[in-house]
Amino acid sequence: MTASAALSHSPLDGSLFASLRELLGARLSTAAAICAQHGKDESYHTPYSPDAVVFAHNTDEVSAIVKLCAEYKTPVIAFGAGTSLEGHVAALAGGICIDMSEMNRVLRVNAQDLDAIVEAGVTRKQLNEHLRDTGLFFPIDPGADASLGGMAATRASGTNAVRYGTMRENVLTMTVVLADGRVIRTARRARKSAAGYDLTRLFVGSEGTLGIITELTVRLYGIPEAISAAVCAFPNLEGAVDTVILTIQSGIPVARIELLDEIQMAAINKYSKLDHQVAPTLFFEFHGTPGGVAEQAEMVKAIAGDYGGDDFRWATTPEQRSKLWQARHDAYYAALALRPGSKGLATDVCVPISRLAECIGETKRDLAASSIPYALVGHAGDGNFHLVFMLDPDRPEELAEANRLNERMVNRALAMEGTSTGEHGVGYGKMDFLIAEHGEAVSVMRKIKLALDPDGILNPGKIIRI
Repeated sequence: MTASAALSHSPLDGSLFASLRELLGARLSTAAAICAQHGKDESYHTPYSPDAVVFAHNTDEVSAIVKLCAEYKTPVIAFGAGTSLEGHVAALAGGICIDMSEMNRVLRVNAQDLDAIVEAGVTRKQLNEHLRDTGLFFPIDPGADASLGGMAATRASGTNAVRYGTMRENVLTMTVVLADGRVIRTARRARKSAAGYDLTRLFVGSEGTLGIITELTVRLYGIPEAISAAVCAFPNLEGAVDTVILTIQSGIPVARIELLDEIQMAAINKYSKLDHQVAPTLFFEFHGTPGGVAEQAEMVKAIAGDYGGDDFRWATTPEQRSKLWQARHDAYYAALALRPGSKGLATDVCVPISRLAECIGETKRDLAASSIPYALVGHAGDGNFHLVFMLDPDRPEELAEANRLNERMVNRALAMEGTSTGEHGVGYGKMDFLIAEHGEAVSVMRKIKLALDPDGILNPGKIIRI
């Protein structure tokens, strides 16, 4: 989308500003640089700055801020780490941005129950560092060191999702501030409940449009006794994808199974100073007992061999594994480095695993007919893959062509009973695909939005149009 995405914008009311200043003091900023920083994410979408940024310290403060904004019908946008990819934090109608980064306390670890209660600004790396001596870890890993509140709001997942699920499966309950400033808790800590509507799942993935998440309880897991990672190159992309499909269909409990095409492999070799083959490649990780890990690896190795996979290159020490997965997480920046000065357009789709080879194959044929440079990576074990286009910011025709290719890819995924986004979310970047994906269900989403936020102050212009 372009600058036309902006909504009507009224100047910030002076009385509201005075009330916020009285409440927060120096933690209210209207500095142009601060506002600009909070109006953009990691995406190519046009940024829009809020009128002011406030730094909240607890749920009560968030509630007070939202109550004031509700009184003046002023937009409110929650901000975590700013790592989203579909324009989620752009202040399309101006308003107040609530920065949650200073709400960063791990409130309680319940080791016996395998869960932790955290404030929304705690990042995934911070939580795992806090858990270092407990024998537990939090597995959801979207690559960026995102805040857990932001990860819940965007229904994040990442490389471990094939085994551990997404944020949808790993959030037990949340504290949420509603559009009128009321504070609710969506559920109890019990692992299952049949009591009432599942409000937790309603707010997970709502992108700050229904409420602002201030605290959440997340599932934890025991650190596996043995972990091993491997890299395997293939003569063609079809062999790599077929290996993924058969591995999943065989019920082998791999923890990670990532797909990188030959362009992306060349990029990470150069960027991360590695020496892997420049060919379609799978990254694997196996978790379990030493015997279980060895058995999983042998089974996957046999499947890969049937599809032309080379011998596995193993990364068994923590240092080797860390270097390997850091290279995978840096894939976006590695791709951009192939074309210095370029700007990235990142997008994703997800299809049923049986249609993955077909979807990627047709997408690659589209890309081969275009001159736009790109790289492909995927959380292939989920049927989810990503493209990053490396665009010249001074050539608008490249952006138009990338958008055309993206639209074809999304429509192809929808035709295969997939989704327009496996994990990036909707923001304002993918709103136009929701009708095609959900049909009449979008009208139900709209009614939910209007019921919970009748004045439309919570992150307006995202997910659905009102």
